[in-house]
Amino acid sequence: MSFTFWPQSGKVYFFLPVKYILLISLKNSIMIILQVFVHVKKERVGDFKKATTENARNSMKEPGVARFDVIQQQDDPTRFVLVEVYRKPEDPAKHKETDHYKKWVSEVADMLSEPRTRNQFINIYPNDEEWG
Repeated sequence: MSFTFWPQSGKVYFFLPVKYILLISLKNSIMIILQVFVHVKKERVGDFKKATTENARNSMKEPGVARFDVIQQQDDPTRFVLVEVYRKPEDPAKHKETDHYKKWVSEVADMLSEPRTRNQFINIYPNDEEWG
């Protein structure tokens, strides 16, 4: 660790090696971010977008959801990513108990070309407190 004093501002700045900053960030983060990858049958893209937009709007009403994005791949419009940001580790499970999620799963089941896959992340930046 090093520090620098700037006399003009009267402030002392401490500098930590990046590995310690990342460890502090990882240790303090409780938000869970999911990226769900979805491949949709070409003839069902419109239906999928409608059902998924409705699910996303309802998901944003959940207290444990900080963000719920639906994005479509530019060069292959049959591929989507759902970016779901949850405030606490238990919130994804609560989301799966909602009526709108159960409805969405049922509605889109026959629209998919292959099973959904997902990756799970933890938040680094912005800080958990800075999310809306």
